Amino acid sequence: MNILYIMYDQLRFDYLSCAGHPHLHTPNFDRVAAMGVRFSNAYIQSPICGSSRMSSYTGRYVSSHGAAWNGYPLRVGELTMGDHLRKAGMACWLIGKTHMKADAEGMARLGLAPDSVIGARQAECGFDVWIRDDGLWGYGPDGFYDEKRSPYNEYLKAQGYEGENPWADFANAGVTDGQIASGWMFQNADKPANIREEHSETPWLTDRTIDFIEQAEGPWCAHVSYIKPHWPFIVPAPYHDMYGENHVPAPLRHDVEREDAHPVFGAYMQNAISSAFQRDEVRQKVIPAYMGLIKQCDDQLGRLLDYLEQTDRMKETMIVLTSDHGDYLGDHWMGEKELFHEQSVKVPLIVYDPRRQADATRGTVCDALVESIDLAPTFVEAAGGKVADHILEGRALTPWLHGETPDWRSYAISEYDFSATSVCVKLGLEPRDARLFMVFDGRFKLIHAEGGFRPMLFDLETDPEEFHDLAKTDAHQAEIDRLYGYLAQWGRRLSQRVTKSEDDIKAMRGKSGRRGILPFLYDGSEVPEEWIQKYVGPAPKWPD
Repeated sequence: MNILYIMYDQLRFDYLSCAGHPHLHTPNFDRVAAMGVRFSNAYIQSPICGSSRMSSYTGRYVSSHGAAWNGYPLRVGELTMGDHLRKAGMACWLIGKTHMKADAEGMARLGLAPDSVIGARQAECGFDVWIRDDGLWGYGPDGFYDEKRSPYNEYLKAQGYEGENPWADFANAGVTDGQIASGWMFQNADKPANIREEHSETPWLTDRTIDFIEQAEGPWCAHVSYIKPHWPFIVPAPYHDMYGENHVPAPLRHDVEREDAHPVFGAYMQNAISSAFQRDEVRQKVIPAYMGLIKQCDDQLGRLLDYLEQTDRMKETMIVLTSDHGDYLGDHWMGEKELFHEQSVKVPLIVYDPRRQADATRGTVCDALVESIDLAPTFVEAAGGKVADHILEGRALTPWLHGETPDWRSYAISEYDFSATSVCVKLGLEPRDARLFMVFDGRFKLIHAEGGFRPMLFDLETDPEEFHDLAKTDAHQAEIDRLYGYLAQWGRRLSQRVTKSEDDIKAMRGKSGRRGILPFLYDGSEVPEEWIQKYVGPAPKWPD
């Protein structure tokens, strides 16, 4: 069996028709959901691209792998999905984005050459690279945001799109009166990108995926990682005007959220991106473009599904559709992601398992609390390997896919380190104190803030919109204490003993005795006779 592991960047859980969106029709996402299981309570381990992805790729929580924000290197030697899968006999390839920052200092310390196989894998989050393009080729007075070469930019130049950065000038810009109308400016979100649709980013990566599958010899896992529907919010025709202001929902927000707001939440509501999304004219331009980007993603997914069916590969390919985080889009007075409301921390997760054991669950919805770190062990089991549960902190989803009801987790965890942000500075925090932790038991959601702040608490049964922070008073202290108990339990997890498994430890017991390490004996009768056979018998004579 092969694995097609598709991640979309910044795709909200509720912007799919199979998840109930009233206007956005996504027949190909729905098609995979009809073939498999849609997990309706899937949570990421951090609401920011880099750290969320590092958790998905390592199968470990952020505080275990340490890459806590964008641009924080994943330390050299951290085991990844690719390492586990190759051990099980499955290749693991990257097609698209990872947001991985290599631990160059650690690699140099250990003498790992970046152009060696092991060095390249360390630098690429454990993947072998078919093509990597992180998809943000911004440039300004100090040069490019991403200093690596852009394969997509080179492709555009080969197609005749001229200039230093056609990603910015064509794929992510429209035209107004003969002038560039950059997608960085929200006022241009309703314009068509100045590029042929078939040359835009999402079709380009689909083409590269088909190229990979054409030549691949299994078993393989291909991580196909699209940059869209992440900003810049601009999309080529015909997707730019498929949706309009009549398809933009009223923002899900309430004045009570601003009353005695938690200091961290209050600071985020006042930052630049939130201020922008509090403007109706921004939402009315951006959200239709966001929907158009998703529609294009769905159409390109359809191309992949048709290809798999036409080449008779569907029956041997597990398909996983998910995202690294969501997008507030103005809900809760917020833009972007970075906090723990459902719009940000909950993601779509759809899994198609072609094996006959999954026949009973096709087209079903599972409401178990699952985490993005559950995918790595799921893939290891699909590859026929044994899950290294002393390393991988997620739990394989296989039982849910095969119609079983396993003993499952009682809560989901997410973490956020905002020490690199302006909010940390605004609140006067030291970097070590700019950290948030979410624990969610399926009803109550607690957010703990370091730095001496009070917690936040939401009851999603009585307040599914998450407007009312119950921790503003002490009326729900029992629930707060209970959830803090979960957080303490999680904090005591065994996360750093990664070089010895439980089986290794059990197998090593008693080995030292059989190798002659026998302290604390009185006369030797305490141990099997063979253990002391080297220490009994006639005494040797001194040398002459």
